[in-house]
Amino acid sequence: MMIKKHLLAAAIAIVACGCGTQKSDNPLFNEFTAPHGIAPFSEITIDHYREGMLRGMEEQKAEIEAIVNNPEAPTFENTIAALDQCGETLRKVRGTFSPLSSSNSTEEIRALQKEMSPISSAHSDDINLNPKLFARVKAVYEQKDNLTLTAEEKTVLENTYKRFVNSGAELSDADKEKLRALNQELSMLQLTFSQNLQHETNNTFVVANSLEELKGLPQANIDAAAKMAADNGQQGKWMFNMQRPSCNPVLQYCENRELREKVYKAYYNRGNQDNEYDNKAISAKIVALRLEKAKLMGYNNYAEMALEDRMAKTPEAVYNLLDQVWEPAVKKAKEEIADIRAEIRKEGKSFEPEGWDYMYYQDKAKQAKYAVDEQEIRSYLEINNVMQGIFHVAGKLYGITFKEITAEVPSYEPTAKAYEVIDRDGTLLAIFYSDNFPRDGKNAGAWCTSFRGQSYEGEERVIPIVINCCNMTAPTGDGPALQSIDNVETMFHEFGHALHSFMRDVRYNGASGVERDFVELPSQINEHWAFEPEVLAVYAKHYQTGEVIPMELVNKIVESSKYGQGFATVEYVAASLSDMDLHVLTEVPADLNVMDFEAKKLAERGIPKQILPRYRMTNFSHTMGGGYSAGYYSYMWAEVLDADAFDAFAETGDIFNQEVAEKFRKYVLTPGGIDDGMVMYKNFRGREPKIDALLRNRGL
Repeated sequence: MMIKKHLLAAAIAIVACGCGTQKSDNPLFNEFTAPHGIAPFSEITIDHYREGMLRGMEEQKAEIEAIVNNPEAPTFENTIAALDQCGETLRKVRGTFSPLSSSNSTEEIRALQKEMSPISSAHSDDINLNPKLFARVKAVYEQKDNLTLTAEEKTVLENTYKRFVNSGAELSDADKEKLRALNQELSMLQLTFSQNLQHETNNTFVVANSLEELKGLPQANIDAAAKMAADNGQQGKWMFNMQRPSCNPVLQYCENRELREKVYKAYYNRGNQDNEYDNKAISAKIVALRLEKAKLMGYNNYAEMALEDRMAKTPEAVYNLLDQVWEPAVKKAKEEIADIRAEIRKEGKSFEPEGWDYMYYQDKAKQAKYAVDEQEIRSYLEINNVMQGIFHVAGKLYGITFKEITAEVPSYEPTAKAYEVIDRDGTLLAIFYSDNFPRDGKNAGAWCTSFRGQSYEGEERVIPIVINCCNMTAPTGDGPALQSIDNVETMFHEFGHALHSFMRDVRYNGASGVERDFVELPSQINEHWAFEPEVLAVYAKHYQTGEVIPMELVNKIVESSKYGQGFATVEYVAASLSDMDLHVLTEVPADLNVMDFEAKKLAERGIPKQILPRYRMTNFSHTMGGGYSAGYYSYMWAEVLDADAFDAFAETGDIFNQEVAEKFRKYVLTPGGIDDGMVMYKNFRGREPKIDALLRNRGL
């Protein structure tokens, strides 16, 4: 049952706003005529985005008014469906702008974000706190047991009602005003935090003055550092910023301990340098305001509120999972530190290892134990070949193919590549942009987003336009872009998110999303294929000779894959615990220093001094930026699922088992959020997940 009446109301509202059908000077108000409806990025100015957002909000307000003032009794069709589909112009504008704000940010873009943040927050509150609109939603919800609805429509109704309640629709007028103020302030603080972090990551540099300081660093990284220095007016020197492809090789390979220390401290102190981009006070304020909001909504702490609509449900469930992993992870990390001490002694040195020694000596210990040289492995991991391996796995599992169309469609970034994603029956499933290299204006890390989500127009499926944004090692000069094992895993991970976006098939926006702690299942399970021997045989080819990676080297990768899991697990769980510890506070001290709080809590848990959380609070964008607040544990929660789910393939003796792959596609990738995450998982696996596979995979 798809919407007709509300489309008429929306059309009336659009005409009332003067949009009509006449071609506009603003490309955002016209139909995108490029292939597949891709935006004409180069034609859209910052003023177009501003105008588009403001008009989009006005149109949506008119559509809301049409719903509220409908003289007919509230029904699913004229209220829930109409509300779900309204705001199309605003979705289009934001869908075009938002990915660029994180990957191609400029001063103009950042200024517009700050300008629009309070306006957007107020607009959302105007909808969610509209008493007449909520009355209609509630009227439909209260008759839900008597309605004939599809499973998806039931989910949309449930989610819409919960969204209003969780957004404060049942608060008093006075408390609604308090909530509005909190939402506006939080929105601006989270944006400021993220913009500060982007600046600190791309503009915090460590400079080396001589090649002697770079001894041990691979030549490709030396060349990249020389180019960065030249680009910043430091010709003849070598510079490293805080993007991982720049700074991590120093920590892993550079013999110069002093340089390692400088890079380590610069990376972990992003946002903690007592300058104009300092995030300590901002983070403390965010924590305090989140708690105030939670209490206003009737919760004891923010984590309780955030977890209510996730699989975990309660802070106790999160701590239970993290605590099960913490103790064996710390034990394993201490074993690794003993290996590091042994490597230091081999060099005739006696110092106690610090954080900036961990990666360097762990790499040496790994070589000593397994004779595995990651520099040799990198020679087989050229980025274009890796992408072909990723595509190969998707094809073997789900029958999809990829056709590059970069030259045929608009480009938002010259180094990004575009592909048509074609399903096994020949239908077009999605458009995919692969954007792999760091640059000024691009956030750190890796993520999956979209210019357009999957939807329906009548009975026609509108294909999504999906982007993987990564910060992989870039080519230098004529050299290839050779990747580390971690980078390859990250590429497979983000492509798992992309697969989820490609295959989602829902008719309503309100049924498209899954729980935050379920969303990492499709991404993390995809990592499992990255270093399977039969997959490596397809894509791991020497960049000079084309030779397929020797089986001897494959065996070394497999044998050594669990080494270093103590460090990796402790740094991850430490960050997850810090996130939770701040968000279970029931009172926030006026003088809260988030860095001191983090250090004190982790010291109480016995964290080795050589390991810091993966992200410190002043550069922890997952939680302070808003996406994973009281939610960074989600990767571990989802790892219980993905490890158990991959066992479903492995148990058959065929990691490409078509029956299992089809079930995973049908029950996990396609339904969006029509069912709860645990329901989807049990539909796929036939039972709830077990933690055994996670502990085994991590060597714990």
